[in-house]
Amino acid sequence: MELTAAGRHLEAWWTGPGPTEAPTLVFLHDGLGAAGSWRRFAPDLAKALGCGALVYSRAGYGTSDPAPLPRPVEFMHQEALVALPEILDRMKIRRAVLVGHSDGGSIALIHAASFPDRVLALALEAPHVFVEPKTVESIAAISANDDLKKRLERLHGPCTEETIQGWTGVWLRPEFRAWNLEALLPSVICPVLVIQGEDDEYGTVRQVEAIANGVRGPVETRVLPACGHSPHHQKRDETLALMIDFLRKHLP
Repeated sequence: MELTAAGRHLEAWWTGPGPTEAPTLVFLHDGLGAAGSWRRFAPDLAKALGCGALVYSRAGYGTSDPAPLPRPVEFMHQEALVALPEILDRMKIRRAVLVGHSDGGSIALIHAASFPDRVLALALEAPHVFVEPKTVESIAAISANDDLKKRLERLHGPCTEETIQGWTGVWLRPEFRAWNLEALLPSVICPVLVIQGEDDEYGTVRQVEAIANGVRGPVETRVLPACGHSPHHQKRDETLALMIDFLRKHLP
């Protein structure tokens, strides 16, 4: 399907009913992911809920157009406040459920805090609301991880190295250490589900606790044992069941 935002063509696909027929699940991938990261998870969740689903790759990811580099410290705010509103407007989505993983979860929180009238609920995996030393250490090790690079080529093809350097570059900049979303959390009034792996290599349960204590909407949290940074891959069935149960309770 054709989708553009901020003048850039984005890789995207849709499944399920249209936005006038049912709420729409909008899937926001992680910092090294793309639309392909959601595989069968997105259509399975949408089908179980009777919702439509929009899955897309942000600029600089997958087969979407490149993003300007270096990325600015506020790159997640730009996605949440500029690109995502344009995408929802173009697709005529007025009732959105944002399903966000890692950076995508942070983008979902920023958007929900700023556009409360158009977000029905958030289903988040491993979102960040501040920078932890553990996160920085794990990101710094990515450049030496050849196995990870090979796996990412499935998503990003010949642009894999540029995607990795663009994302790790901003997270490792000293000025990014002050990045923090805690002040905007009270503006999130919709229901929020937060799922975190107990063995997440990019963050700790402090992120979960900050969100649970900060948002004003109803919150449910789950910390999954024997699970790392990607619950919808590593604990797929459990994560799918948690999201289905939570969203059935909160969607009209």
